[in-house]
Amino acid sequence: MARCTNCNYKWKVKEIWSLGFSKDGKECPSCHHKQYISQKTQQIFTLGYFSLIFVLILPFFIKLSDKDEPMV
Repeated sequence: MARCTNCNYKWKVKEIWSLGFSKDGKECPSCHHKQYISQKTQQIFTLGYFSLIFVLILPFFIKLSDKDEPMV
């Protein structure tokens, strides 16, 4: 499960889903440090966007970043 890169807070599935649909990142519920979906996770998400199985297991494999990394 995703953890904050600043305070190591374990994000809940609902929080990860809201981050996944946010283009500007989201503040950690614990320390309020802005978090983004990592570039690697963005690439994986783009490849499997339409796969229902992938969408259901995404919250368990997502990685966070404290930088807004563009997709390459």
